Amino acid sequence: MGSGRGSSGASLSLKTSNKLRRQQLYVQQKKATGKSRHEERHRRRKEEAKDPELRRQRLERNQPASIDKKRIWDDVDNDDLGAVVDVAQLKRRRLEEAEAAAAAEADGVTKENEEKDDDVDSMLGSDEEDEGNEGDQEHMEELQRKRAQRQPSIAPSTVSTNLDLTPDALTAQFKYLFSDEPPAMPKILVTTGLNGTIHKEAQEIASVFPNATYIPRSAHRYGHKYSVREIAKFAKNRGYTALLVVHEDLKRPSQLSVCHLNGEDAPPGPTLTYTIRNYQPGKAIPGHGNATNHYPELLLNNFKTPLGLLAAKSMNVLFPPKPELSGRQVLTLHNQRDYIFFRRHRYIFREARPTEKNVQGADGKEMEGVKGIRAGLQEIGPRMTLKLRRVDKGIGRAGSEGEDALKWEWKAKMEKKRTRFNL
Repeated sequence: MGSGRGSSGASLSLKTSNKLRRQQLYVQQKKATGKSRHEERHRRRKEEAKDPELRRQRLERNQPASIDKKRIWDDVDNDDLGAVVDVAQLKRRRLEEAEAAAAAEADGVTKENEEKDDDVDSMLGSDEEDEGNEGDQEHMEELQRKRAQRQPSIAPSTVSTNLDLTPDALTAQFKYLFSDEPPAMPKILVTTGLNGTIHKEAQEIASVFPNATYIPRSAHRYGHKYSVREIAKFAKNRGYTALLVVHEDLKRPSQLSVCHLNGEDAPPGPTLTYTIRNYQPGKAIPGHGNATNHYPELLLNNFKTPLGLLAAKSMNVLFPPKPELSGRQVLTLHNQRDYIFFRRHRYIFREARPTEKNVQGADGKEMEGVKGIRAGLQEIGPRMTLKLRRVDKGIGRAGSEGEDALKWEWKAKMEKKRTRFNL
């Protein structure tokens, strides 16, 4: 049957014309490959047991080259709303430059003092110089004191968002949203678009936000068709702090507009418009839980740019500043590649099962203090994915006036590079 035409090695199973022979050769080749890999892992395990440094180097080399790690930033010293810069890295670089300038100034003062000391020839001149150097010494001591003060690291150790890094330009642009005063207790009005039919979905979205009230818009043919600006005016007069409008497409939520009404004396705005994808109600999630009336904890992950901090702050003010930990409910907004994953869970701490391993850190060692402890999660829902499309100055597109009415807008050309993200 022509088995002699085959050759040894990996190509033997491909060139042998006998089907049964090809099957046997394939099984043999697969066993040999698995055996060699097993021997290689066993040998490597022995070497790494003797020298743990080898394991650390191997784990560093085996980092996957994902798109997130290939992310590119704008090489500018600018923290405006449209700049794609890492706010934490930009602030760290500015602090390092300021420290370098202070060090250079201190070195210059030291050299100048040394030159003055060399030029002194008389006791009178030395006394005058000592009187003049007292101020310089105090200045040097103050600079050294400032340099000795170690500032806390502004680089986040996790993917959690630090809203304290908000740039001054963004704070000045949205001064009512980024106010230094403690945020007021949120009171939210949720409604739908004109002639809306997704009342159950909108009511479920309203249940996510504490102190939220859902009011359906009239679909009657003779009913008054209130605009969003009119609704926002009525809501602000009644003490509401934000207005959420849920739009639909094919009887499914397709868009979410978040309009901040601010205080009594402040003009409304901004309005952030998101598109909704992959909406899934809580009842459709297998093993879902039921929500309670407790204030949830809020997790804002991976918002790094000025636009990302604006989106994170916009969601942050919709929740009470003090969560009720007894409810064990947590709401997560995780940004990844400009898609914001919206999840709500209930957690519980339990003892680890005998088959579960202890938690290990990045170095491969078991973490102290968490041995024998596990966290169980139960998703409550709803589940959806948001993507930011527009940022308007006032109440939506129609309620914004002036040259800076449109603060930011997503365009298709922004995604020509797969490694460039806006949030």
